[in-house]
Amino acid sequence: MSASDPIRPSAAERYGLSRTGLYRRARSGELEQFSRGRYRRADAATTNLDYLEIASRRPESTLCLASALAFHDLTDIIPSSIEIAIPRGTRAPVVGAPVTWHSFDRATFQLGRTTLPIDATSLRIGIYSPERSIVDAFRLRGQEGYELGRDALRTWLRDGGKPADLMSVATQLPRAAGPVRQALELMA
Repeated sequence: MSASDPIRPSAAERYGLSRTGLYRRARSGELEQFSRGRYRRADAATTNLDYLEIASRRPESTLCLASALAFHDLTDIIPSSIEIAIPRGTRAPVVGAPVTWHSFDRATFQLGRTTLPIDATSLRIGIYSPERSIVDAFRLRGQEGYELGRDALRTWLRDGGKPADLMSVATQLPRAAGPVRQALELMA
């Protein structure tokens, strides 16, 4: 466990604390509460507390759409909230971070998914590959806007992306192959 890893009251005994001891340390300033029911050492290194909260509540959380495209430098859009995908059928947790939750089909949830370490912790948060993120932007263009996928695709192609890699992902996701193929033809 890292100094920034979250401690839950229900798991305090694993760290040699009782619930009362945990709360006592929080009142004394030795621990800080960064989210409802989540504590960490007050002297812990700086980290992205939003990612820490999201990953500690739902480990399979995955950065998607505009958030993933921004991470991969494929869009100039600064999302107003963190866009997170979770498997369809799982409940979105209540978090203090500004999050827009998306439910993705369990059968394709892992497609293009990797994980990123959360600085100064042992936790990781998922992120979709550039190809998956572009395909998802086209697939969900009705709610995300038509420009997001188009602009990301243009930047990705300019940076050396291969259309065959994109189509490989697009053919595995519903409602994606047609719009992606059409956009590639227009940009060729």
